[in-house]
Amino acid sequence: MLRTRVYLILIISVLTGCVTVKEEQNKPEFDNIQAAESRISLGLGYLKAGEWQQGRQNIELALKHAPTYYRSLLTYAYLLQKTGDIKLAEKQYKKALRYSPKNGDVQNNYGVFLCRYKRYDEAQAAFAKAIAQPYYYKTSGSYENAALCAMKAGDVAKAKEMFDKALKHEPNRVVSTLQLVRLELKDGEYNQARSRLFYFHKRYGYRADSLYLTIKLESAQDRLLEVEKYAKVLASQYPESKEYRLYLANEY
Repeated sequence: MLRTRVYLILIISVLTGCVTVKEEQNKPEFDNIQAAESRISLGLGYLKAGEWQQGRQNIELALKHAPTYYRSLLTYAYLLQKTGDIKLAEKQYKKALRYSPKNGDVQNNYGVFLCRYKRYDEAQAAFAKAIAQPYYYKTSGSYENAALCAMKAGDVAKAKEMFDKALKHEPNRVVSTLQLVRLELKDGEYNQARSRLFYFHKRYGYRADSLYLTIKLESAQDRLLEVEKYAKVLASQYPESKEYRLYLANEY
């Protein structure tokens, strides 16, 4: 943490030095967005290091530099969420929507916010608006967020539909793949789950969570030798994992 703090302070010092030593005629035109981005980066770095006062100060400076810039508003909204000021956080999201109504990031982040507070229908509408933006390149992420929100709301059919769409846009998404496998196992769609896990392991190798799902799959089909095989892999590669403890407790 100390190394991070020193690094951040050095960046501030260097930036300050660059401004003070240049002659007036050589100063570049002040770029509010660039200044805001610098403060956002610093602010988030401080928050990650646990320096909340410094983090807030930099994020508020970003907002001062560029009060209508969507990333300034989203970062400030994030800070307010973290500090429990939910009403003011939503006000910042709505302000970002007012200034950047066609920005997919704004719609997506607002959807995540709404879902967190169980406003599921509004959240799905926000995700749909993000996905509908013609130049939004994070479509698969918004589909995945919509799926996770649907799961939280208990709408399994919607979740499966959205995970499937996320994977059609980006076939190698880890969360969407494994969550869809979980839902397929619950619905008895074993062939689909098996195929999905096969290609997942081919690309990423064995992970504790994917091995555990494989054990659940083999157990569901009474393939006990396969259960034992994958359990040994789980034990050898991830002996301290939560998944291995679940296996030992026969929770699969």
